[in-house]
Amino acid sequence: MDPQLKWIQPGGGVICHLELAWGYWRRMCLKIFRPGYVRKMAATRKGSFNGCPHEVIDPRDLKFYRNQGGFYWEPQDDPFRWRDKIPFARAGMAELLVFSLMTFGPAIGLAIWLSRPEVRIAKPMQVVGWLGVTALTVIGLLIVWFFRNPPRRVPLEPGQIVSPADGKVVLIEEIEHDEFIGGPAVQIGIFLSIFNVHINRTPVAGRVIGLRYKLGKYLNAMRPESARENEQLAVRMQETVAPFRRYIIRQITGAIARRIVCWLKPGDELTRGEQFGMIKLGSRTELVMPRNADLKIRTKIGDKVKAGSTILAEYQQGSTP
Repeated sequence: MDPQLKWIQPGGGVICHLELAWGYWRRMCLKIFRPGYVRKMAATRKGSFNGCPHEVIDPRDLKFYRNQGGFYWEPQDDPFRWRDKIPFARAGMAELLVFSLMTFGPAIGLAIWLSRPEVRIAKPMQVVGWLGVTALTVIGLLIVWFFRNPPRRVPLEPGQIVSPADGKVVLIEEIEHDEFIGGPAVQIGIFLSIFNVHINRTPVAGRVIGLRYKLGKYLNAMRPESARENEQLAVRMQETVAPFRRYIIRQITGAIARRIVCWLKPGDELTRGEQFGMIKLGSRTELVMPRNADLKIRTKIGDKVKAGSTILAEYQQGSTP
């Protein structure tokens, strides 16, 4: 684990700190008004240590520190497991709530005010007011659209590598030698606009070997140099079945997207197409895979891809890394 990764959103964020502050008051209220619930959660809690900088009462307290290990609850003991079925990114629910209040709230209030018969303002000002209502509503709908989390049908054939992100393929490049891959590699870059789903998924079934985080700039993610100079988090993983190929998935910020989220830690095992993080509000994701004679690239620059379902490449069965 990179020592810089103290929580799942290394770049910080105002809304995250607001949510953590709310957690302090929530825990205090639970201890005062629901002591039985607190005892029940303590009785079903697993783990030998607290990986969070605060007290842990229920699974909500683990949200930002899932990558630190320690306490956890089995799925059947987690009363908030149902939130995983909500068709929006769970890691972005606080942002979705805050931005919705900031857009839909004023839009509704202004629309009600403009609709009152006793309100008498000049026609041009009425037009401006209704344009404001429309603009706020459109922005709110775009934010809701951004945080959506649609289900995906994951291909199951051996050797297939699925896209780690939604977006547009902007780079396919051969690498002579990658140290972690251990030889020649192919790198595929995907640009995510604000209209794409921003949840990242694993390209193969594998085990997390390590994570590397780098501070950086916030250049436009369409620019090739953004892959080198922008803030980024690299997930290094290895297949759990022979021939145990290695892969790198990089989450890279953009000019607008400045919040990388990744809740993985070394040792985690994931299935192909499983969610592991997201990048908030437009970004870039890259995948590096071993290159050999049996690798067939099944995408091209300009293709639109979907995380967990679009096949980017595949190895013939029995190929070596």
